[in-house]
Amino acid sequence: MLSLSSCLLATISFSAAVRGWYPGQDAPGLERDTAPPSPAAYQYDVNTGFNVQEKTSTEAAPAVDFTLENGSPYPHPYEYQRIGADGPLLLQDTHLLEILGSFDRERIPERVVHARGAGAHGYFEVTNAEFCKNYTMMDMLSENGLKTPITIRFSTVGGESGSPDEARDPRGFAIKFRTRKGILDLVMNNTPVFFIRDPSKFPHFIHTQKRHPASHLRDKDMFWDYLGSNPESLYQVMRLFSDLGTPYGFRHMDGWTGHTYRWVKEDGSWSYVRLYAQTMQGIQNFTNAEATAMSGSNPDFATQDLYESIENGTYPGWTLFAQVLSPEAAQTFKYNVLDLTKDWGFDNVTPVEIGRFYLTQNPTNYFAEIEQAAFAPSNMVDGWAPSADPVLQARLFSYADTHRYRLGVNHKQIPVNAPINPVANFERDGRMNVNGNQGSRPNYLSTLSKIKLPPRPYVDETHQQWTGGAVASLSAVTEIDFDWPRRFWSGLSEQDQQNLVSNVVGHLGAASTYSVRQRMASLFYHANATLGQAIADGVGVEVTNLTFPDGPTWYNVTKNTENSTLDY
Repeated sequence: MLSLSSCLLATISFSAAVRGWYPGQDAPGLERDTAPPSPAAYQYDVNTGFNVQEKTSTEAAPAVDFTLENGSPYPHPYEYQRIGADGPLLLQDTHLLEILGSFDRERIPERVVHARGAGAHGYFEVTNAEFCKNYTMMDMLSENGLKTPITIRFSTVGGESGSPDEARDPRGFAIKFRTRKGILDLVMNNTPVFFIRDPSKFPHFIHTQKRHPASHLRDKDMFWDYLGSNPESLYQVMRLFSDLGTPYGFRHMDGWTGHTYRWVKEDGSWSYVRLYAQTMQGIQNFTNAEATAMSGSNPDFATQDLYESIENGTYPGWTLFAQVLSPEAAQTFKYNVLDLTKDWGFDNVTPVEIGRFYLTQNPTNYFAEIEQAAFAPSNMVDGWAPSADPVLQARLFSYADTHRYRLGVNHKQIPVNAPINPVANFERDGRMNVNGNQGSRPNYLSTLSKIKLPPRPYVDETHQQWTGGAVASLSAVTEIDFDWPRRFWSGLSEQDQQNLVSNVVGHLGAASTYSVRQRMASLFYHANATLGQAIADGVGVEVTNLTFPDGPTWYNVTKNTENSTLDY
């Protein structure tokens, strides 16, 4: 029950509010603004500090003074604060705390794959725009002589960041094109195929190429157990264990997209396309003995060779070719065009030169320009589109997601990754947003301040048509999977064949489990009896005759299996 005093106070307060002095300018207790009229509003460019630090990063050491991170001058980088000559350190020593805290955080997560690498900058120049315009609306291919700035990162696949760059391994060959219409990334390898065509196998495969979970050692059993239980990998295995698996640095190797992409025209018509980069330096490889010796004497050979060649003006170059296949021709093509384990032989689909690219500029800072370079096949431009290759479809997510984890959601603001044309969208905030966060523009599709919407480049409905329902998909091993291993073996010289056998025997022979060695030797035998028998003899096993059916690579229905692949 309210007291009389409470009722009186409520009545007075209500009465005062009605009379208009509460909460207006005469309200009791409010401070009065007695300051003189202010001068013109002061404006500060919030990017000033960023611009100053960017300029400072280009200065030589004798031109700058030593400072703390906040810019405050500091007398000596080796000093630290303590009590007397033998007392403890002082917590107030912000310089020591700062340098230790920064040092503790210098390493960012290395790439799970392609961790070991090197790179440089250069340009791509169109040489055959007439051919390209028959198949694609890509702006970067529209004019002969048009130059597009590029960054390339070469890498090994399985090794850690500090591993030898001459290890037996496929080589990554990633190119970032800074086109007038956005960033285009080609994530290529120095091989036209890969070990897998089913995307869910990728983490399993990579685990077997890295370290054993118990011993933390490379394990030959699990390495060959995976390859032997997934025979679609055989062609890539044979390329890897030939001398092509140990290229002489990064300059003397070719590159392939591997995946099938699509070139699209303004009218929506499209063709399948694969790209191939041929080195102008000529193919050159180490033998196994040479690569092993080089890995011990100079584990940075490929990195050093690339850097020094550019430094002395010997700029490496490659010629870029396109292989084009119409959707109609793909229906009757010998190989499934969506199968990453199948090459498009030059005798199957003629390559046509479309341009050339050169590396002419070493990085000023490796970490800033190469380690932070983020390549992803999801970075596409109009006229370049993915096919339904399932591994490519998975990589559209996984590569970009890797960079979100490794570098942060705003990794495209890092200078080496930034597009050279304006970016405007509704993606905001997040860690390390440093380029203005798109200012004061609406962060949604506003009707009050409308963003301009560009015209649709082509009608999507005409692109691809599919039949069938959702299936649990897994590829089947068939006789066609041994076609390229046979072609590759027969194309090797006698010396190269001997090297391939020797390289396989030396590695597979170290697998301790008999069944692992026997299964792998039997697959080689199925591809070629001479090859398989030589390997079987070398690793001490008896071959088993294998048979494989003819049939499709993937089925339009769900088929169950307890094995790594269907029909094996």
